[in-house]
Amino acid sequence: MLISIHQVKVGDRLGSDTFNGYGLLVLSAHTELSIDDIEKLKLHHIDEVDIAFRADDQEPDAARDESPPTQTEHAASAAAVAAYHEAVDGMKGIFEQAIQKGIVHKDLIDNGFNPLVQQVHQERDVVSLLLVLNSSDDYTYQHSVQVGMISYYIAKWLGQSEADAELAGKAGYLHDIGKGFIDPAILQKPGKLTAEEYERVKKHSIYGYELLQRSGLPAEICLTALQHHERLDGSGYPYGLRGDEIHPLAKIVAVADIYSAMISSRVYQKKRDLLFVLRELHRCSFGQIDPHITQLFIQHMVPNFIGKKIQLASGETGTIVLTHPSDVFRPLVNFDGMFIDLSERTDLEVEHIFAD
Repeated sequence: MLISIHQVKVGDRLGSDTFNGYGLLVLSAHTELSIDDIEKLKLHHIDEVDIAFRADDQEPDAARDESPPTQTEHAASAAAVAAYHEAVDGMKGIFEQAIQKGIVHKDLIDNGFNPLVQQVHQERDVVSLLLVLNSSDDYTYQHSVQVGMISYYIAKWLGQSEADAELAGKAGYLHDIGKGFIDPAILQKPGKLTAEEYERVKKHSIYGYELLQRSGLPAEICLTALQHHERLDGSGYPYGLRGDEIHPLAKIVAVADIYSAMISSRVYQKKRDLLFVLRELHRCSFGQIDPHITQLFIQHMVPNFIGKKIQLASGETGTIVLTHPSDVFRPLVNFDGMFIDLSERTDLEVEHIFAD
């Protein structure tokens, strides 16, 4: 049922994906609208939306069971952040078990990952969530959790079932488990690795594959640990696989892995800004990583830029008003009433996007 944006109410639920005039996804189907969601629709100049259920209507029991009432945006984000940190603690336990026993137990994996999925699947603003989940502490554990979470999102955006999306999430969650068998001094080295050290690090994919196989994990998860550094053009490792030789889940996790690694702070690397990272992913999609998955990821991230504050390299701050379909990385920005189109001002560079 198409409803005018001026008649939409908080609590109404979308019946289908909503796109702006440029074909970019703004909100996904089944989203229960908040005040922020309605404002986002207006910012994208969307005049009407498909509403499946009105907030003041009695919904069928089946609909209520499938989509339980969400919390407020703030509360949901707080719950997701809490679940994220619990998942990081769970990943520490998984690494410890892998090192001590040479296997990992499914229950330990489920206890660490499942509560995270139950929280993050309710999050509407993925950009904000990913921006706040960043620190240089416990990089390997946090990176594993982030990759699991992003892989879950990507699978859902690809239209996969909840079960398949959770499988993708767990594959991402466990993709780096082999690093538990790499000397921490090498992993945390502040300078550039020697050729010998880099060869040791590359073995983590094989170690992870063997560990997960011994643990009786699904073949898809094992192969993802083995192949997440393979590249479509054969430039990856450990076997230089190409194209369809790479498992589909490994292609999803590869995108999530690159994104998380680049936005994270590490002892040898400052985190890069989100726009820079998305531009780099876009570059890599021409030959190295799956172009469809990469473009889908960017397409779902970009609409969340609307309303975000940015800082230019010059120190000026403004608010993103509109993103361009032809150059999503250089938006229209409001600087205290002065609107500047960064696609025309190539001399101005975005230095930082703020989470709130």
